[in-house]
Amino acid sequence: MLFGLTNGPAVFMDLMNRVFRPYLDQFVVVFIDDILIYSRDETEHVEHLRLVLQILRDNQLYAKFSKCEFWLKEVSFLGHVILASGIRVDPSKISAILDWKPPQNVSMVRSFLGLAGYYRRFVKAFSMIASPMTKLLQKDVNFVWSERCQKSFDQLKTLLTEAPVLVQPESGKEFVIFSDASLNGLGCVLMQEGKVVVYASRQLKQHERNYSTHDLELAAIVFALKIWRHYLFGAVSRKLLFALRSMNAIITMTEDGAIIPGLKIDTEGCLRFKNRICVPKNPELIRMICDEAHSSKLLIHPGSTKMYNDLKQFYWWHGMKHDISDYVSKCLICQQVKAKHQVPSGLLQPIMIPDVTPPNPAHEP
Repeated sequence: MLFGLTNGPAVFMDLMNRVFRPYLDQFVVVFIDDILIYSRDETEHVEHLRLVLQILRDNQLYAKFSKCEFWLKEVSFLGHVILASGIRVDPSKISAILDWKPPQNVSMVRSFLGLAGYYRRFVKAFSMIASPMTKLLQKDVNFVWSERCQKSFDQLKTLLTEAPVLVQPESGKEFVIFSDASLNGLGCVLMQEGKVVVYASRQLKQHERNYSTHDLELAAIVFALKIWRHYLFGAVSRKLLFALRSMNAIITMTEDGAIIPGLKIDTEGCLRFKNRICVPKNPELIRMICDEAHSSKLLIHPGSTKMYNDLKQFYWWHGMKHDISDYVSKCLICQQVKAKHQVPSGLLQPIMIPDVTPPNPAHEP
């Protein structure tokens, strides 16, 4: 790779992804120049290792032997220690957090939360614990390091040193989600066979603080289903969906068991998203809808904003606002008639200028 290439890491990462694309997430994980090979047993690992080394040779890529490690029972990778029993935080990274002194300004608070937040999946109710410090990051808030901030700071450091080992989820086994909600935030935990897979939490948005207890509990469930949908694909039972529907949640399931929030099929067989008809990405169909909403006999060529606000009450499709704006910008009548395209008009009637010669004072008697 040439020296001085500004996007060198991105280019090299793209190369590695293309080289190992058939085997990514099967037994290889690649991050720039770090290659992690994992297997279930030693026999399988020999085959995986031979295959990876052969791919590197075929593409004229070389690994320095002194920097390679083989046949490890545990390995440090991207700030985590990966074991056969699960994943835990890297002690070397945690030592940096433990040595962190109380922040003296907003920038130091942001740096601490950035490092500690990288391990938030290991900490139960991370967002709620860190809320006194995150409030200092808000706009127009004076920096005052209070006792609540110090308590939050110390508690996070303690919890990170006592972080549990998270197990790796296995497909085909049952998942269990525990969720909770309060006026401080939403929290949930994903478990499998009684062991923790991952924690998740977030603070409440401003409008959510007006929710009832019933709605807050439902928001916690929906939050868990959304962020862990890659784990729960095909694993959510219809019994859970019926329970959510009884709580007025608009959630449906495909035949494969996929969760689709906000989608439902009406009595006429139309797919709707939040009570709006879903339009397929068909250019001809979208043009017909735009023609009817822009140049029909009952309309007067509305602008893109007005047209979008009218159509979004009944229809939805991906890239809707952009398509409408592009349609209006290409309308020939709008280009010819709109005021901003016209030459500024002059006066309706010209003012007659009298042709009168002023008297010369020198000829007056």
